[in-house]
Amino acid sequence: MAISPNRRYLAVSEMGDKGTITVYDLKHEQHQKKKVLSAGDFPMQEFVSLAFSPDSKYLIGQSGAPDWTLYYWMWEKHKVMASVKTSITTSPVYQVSFNPQNNTQICVSGRGVFKLYHYAEGALKQSNSQKLDVGNVLSHAWLSDKQVILGTETGRLLMMEGGDLRCEMSVAPKPTTRDSHRSQKKHVDEPVSDALYRISAIATYVKGFACATGPGTVCLFEKTEGKERYRKTRVIRIPQDQCSNDPSNAEQQEIATLCFSPSEEILIASTDRGQLYSFTLSSAEMSKEELVHFELLSHSFHSGPITGLSICIRKPLVATCSLDRSVRIWNYETNDLELYKEFNEEAYSIALHPSGLYVLVGFSDKLLLMNLLIDDIQTFREFNVHKCREVAFSHGGHMFAAANGNVIHLFSTTTFENTQTLQGHRGKVRAIEWSKDDSRLVSCGMDGAVYEWNTLTSKRESDSVLKSCSYTGVTLSPDSKTVFAVGTDCTLKEITDSQILREMQSHGVPYTNVVMSRSGRMLFAGTSTGTIRAIKYPLPVQKDWVEYQAHAAPVTKMAITHDDQFLLTSSEDGCLLVWKINDMEGRGLKWDTWACYTKEVLITKSDLEEKKQVILELKMKVENVKRENQCQLQLQDKNNNDKIKKLTQNFIQEVESLKTKNQVLRREMEKQALTHEEATAELMEKHSKELQDLESSKMKMFIRVYEQNYDQQVKSQHMEADFMKQLHLMEHSKTKVLEEMTGHYEAKLQEKLQMLKQCQEELRQKECQFMDFKKTVEEDADSEIMQIRSTYETLIQDMKDTNLKLKTDIGIIKAKVGSLQKKVTEGMEDIDNLQTDNQKLQEVITFRDKDILILETKIQERDETIKQKEKCIGELKNKIQSLDQLKYVLEYKIKELKEQIEPTQKAIRDMKEQKQEMDVELRSFNKRNYHLKLDVTALNLKLKTMEKEMKKEKQRVRDLQAEVKRFKTDLHNCVGFIQEPRKLKHTIQEMYHKYVQLSDVVEIEGMDADVQRESVCQREHMEINVAMLKKQLAKDSENHRAQNTKSVQENSSLIQEINNLRCELKLVQTPLHDKKATTELNRKKQSCTELRAVPAVDSPSAVTKTIFDLRYGGIQHLRQEIKAQGHSHTRRSPHRYRLPVLTL
Repeated sequence: MAISPNRRYLAVSEMGDKGTITVYDLKHEQHQKKKVLSAGDFPMQEFVSLAFSPDSKYLIGQSGAPDWTLYYWMWEKHKVMASVKTSITTSPVYQVSFNPQNNTQICVSGRGVFKLYHYAEGALKQSNSQKLDVGNVLSHAWLSDKQVILGTETGRLLMMEGGDLRCEMSVAPKPTTRDSHRSQKKHVDEPVSDALYRISAIATYVKGFACATGPGTVCLFEKTEGKERYRKTRVIRIPQDQCSNDPSNAEQQEIATLCFSPSEEILIASTDRGQLYSFTLSSAEMSKEELVHFELLSHSFHSGPITGLSICIRKPLVATCSLDRSVRIWNYETNDLELYKEFNEEAYSIALHPSGLYVLVGFSDKLLLMNLLIDDIQTFREFNVHKCREVAFSHGGHMFAAANGNVIHLFSTTTFENTQTLQGHRGKVRAIEWSKDDSRLVSCGMDGAVYEWNTLTSKRESDSVLKSCSYTGVTLSPDSKTVFAVGTDCTLKEITDSQILREMQSHGVPYTNVVMSRSGRMLFAGTSTGTIRAIKYPLPVQKDWVEYQAHAAPVTKMAITHDDQFLLTSSEDGCLLVWKINDMEGRGLKWDTWACYTKEVLITKSDLEEKKQVILELKMKVENVKRENQCQLQLQDKNNNDKIKKLTQNFIQEVESLKTKNQVLRREMEKQALTHEEATAELMEKHSKELQDLESSKMKMFIRVYEQNYDQQVKSQHMEADFMKQLHLMEHSKTKVLEEMTGHYEAKLQEKLQMLKQCQEELRQKECQFMDFKKTVEEDADSEIMQIRSTYETLIQDMKDTNLKLKTDIGIIKAKVGSLQKKVTEGMEDIDNLQTDNQKLQEVITFRDKDILILETKIQERDETIKQKEKCIGELKNKIQSLDQLKYVLEYKIKELKEQIEPTQKAIRDMKEQKQEMDVELRSFNKRNYHLKLDVTALNLKLKTMEKEMKKEKQRVRDLQAEVKRFKTDLHNCVGFIQEPRKLKHTIQEMYHKYVQLSDVVEIEGMDADVQRESVCQREHMEINVAMLKKQLAKDSENHRAQNTKSVQENSSLIQEINNLRCELKLVQTPLHDKKATTELNRKKQSCTELRAVPAVDSPSAVTKTIFDLRYGGIQHLRQEIKAQGHSHTRRSPHRYRLPVLTL
């Protein structure tokens, strides 16, 4: 793997039948593939080392055994620029790299290999001669564009420059106290092997370089100006793992690679056990210790194949176990390692309880049930289950199944008893799956059987046996009716009712595991090549899946979270991958019935007590720190007061010293004024004399320069005339010579061309003769073949000689033509030289003109300097006057300063008093704030209690409203039986038993005083409600009266019709009917009389009056009951709403 210097592209090599290199664009959102590079038609399985060029345009890749070929790509165009074999089969190559400032220089290192290659003319050529025996070079790095440092297996650092050795260093550490204790335990005569200090990785940065020097150690080297050039400044070691049984085992990790961050502030190291460590260089600079330690970059990872994976329902946790003897609990939402513990044995299976508080781990000789504490995994129960390769909790968590070879044991999580034993498999059980309601269990094994068990009766309900396939994974549909199984026959099988409905081919790739989403729409299958396939359900007939490259080894376990949001996969490469499940449009799946995760954690009583003690100790420390801070503040106040006193004293002393200095300065100023006046008079006299001398000398110089310039102008005119004549003559002669030479050589060329034509004709004739001769030779007998061959060879030699002569003549002619062209070019160069001489003369003339202008400007500058000096004299006179004025100003300021010192001293005193007052106020404010905080906490607690009471009261009011609605509906139904007293009595009794209980009477009598007060308040509220209800009843009674009158009129009309019908029936009926008819008529009459007895006798008006009176009496009775109910509510508690006791 290699990253480009501009941090945009990442190259990853993949091993296979044909090794490839994939380049990814890191700035793209989805890290899109840019290019896929290969070695072409050459059989090559892997690339050992990769490197980008400094400008990120080229890429080099070193192939592995047995070819050890270096390829040089222009990767954006997928073009192999060059390739070269760097080593033989017995000398492997470990690393290749580019010169950091040169795209064409490459360094290759390995076992006995150190070569520098240079790319030129489409090939890689070795630029150094390897005479030095460098040994087994494990790593190298470029210190500059010329220097390379090599790290060997024996702990030597070789600094090479241009292929030659410049310096050699050793990384053997100096003996420390810790190492001396270790050496005492060892035998005295035991030699220390150099392999302990093998330099497996080197990385450079601005100050120097870092190199891995043995197990778990890295040394930092920095530049020096001495002979050694680099000096060891720090030793960084991998820390001990406190969660491991052997904490020192982590220190023995071999560091594989080193790299610095782009800012060169962080050093990152990777180990042979798949761990990543980081170290900040700024902390190393702050600390003065030579020995420092790494820190984990994120958290520790598995270093061996992951054998078990399990999830829970109530927490976002994943449990994994590995052959590295560790059990780890991960959080797949935050991607953090929650818990980690190592054991003395390898763990083969794991199951997490649905609550996320317990975990089952299967070892070779036992099965352990452990509690997941806040910071530890503690063993709680041990089961005698040997070689438990599969274990799973039921969805309810009340049972778990453990596979021991070909037998499955069912245990209870409450009593820890082996409730059932499921036997039937002839091979080892490879997978166990519980149904959603935990009533069934599905298992598959290496014997090619898939069994469905009833967990209540321990009987086998269905089975599917295919001996040609050994199953490795099984899963159930959400409705638990269909089973999906995968195995070694490269198919995915859908099984229902002991029959295989569908088989989906995997095209030669065996499936290792399968899992189905909770929605039942998708299947995910893991393969032996490490890929994950997403398959739609129902299963398609043809190949219809999406394949994702995930792991570098076969997938061992898979699981989907209960909200269908994440897919978790583990592999033999020791990696746990968390996949986000999205639909085809890239949106997450919805899960409506999902609840929030819980956050409770188990903790032992001893741990709680320890933590409480720690909290108390910390509180004591905080109080002590506060006291110390207060003492320090008081001391600081005292020191500040002392400093203020000292400053005021110093200020007074400085003011006095300034006064004395001011007096001294006055005296010096008076002396300087006198000396300045004398000096100015002398300067004026000197300046006048110098002016006169300068004027006379400048006039003489000006006259001389003018005469010389005039003579030079005359000479330059004569030179120009002579030079122009010579130019014309030279041009005329050159043209003549060129014409003659061209004519002469053209004639010669024509002669030579004719000669060539003649030679070609002779060649043609000779070829024709040769063809005729050949025909004659073919016709002759075998005896003459040898003679013809000899003659033919002589002829060929003659022809070759003639051809050689002709070629030599052509070469001579070409040489003559080249010499003539050279002469022509030399003549042209002479002309160019003459022209340059002419230009030089013109430049001399221009320089002379510039000199004249410069002299004139100098004369003007002299005049200006004279004027400036006169101005300076005037300015000096003005300064003298201003200095006299400053005397008076300074005297006035001194007086003002004296007057200002006194109020400043007063202000200082006032500030001190204000400071003391402010300190007192601060203390009082702190006390008030503390009391206010206590009040706020108390009020918050009261608010919380009030909110809880309000919620309870609101719920009670809702219950009361519901009961009132029910009572109203019952009353309305009761009013319907107002004409039938028996049914009305029966319904009222039912209402009484429904809404009134004997315990209510006891509760009413045993009310407390506080409850009675609340009931009084509620009574007032209920009286208001009763008044409102009375108004509503009045309105409802008027409406009921109108409706009753209508119903009475309709009833009266119906009764009249019934009486008329009876009369007609009596007339129609004859006494000739049988007794049966009479009895039927009597029954009908009796029924009619029961329904309408009163209206049949009385008149319609009397009937209506009686019905109205009955209903009116019923309404008055209901009003009286409502009043009684209102009185009873004043005596009842506010928590229930029931009717008082009625006596009927």
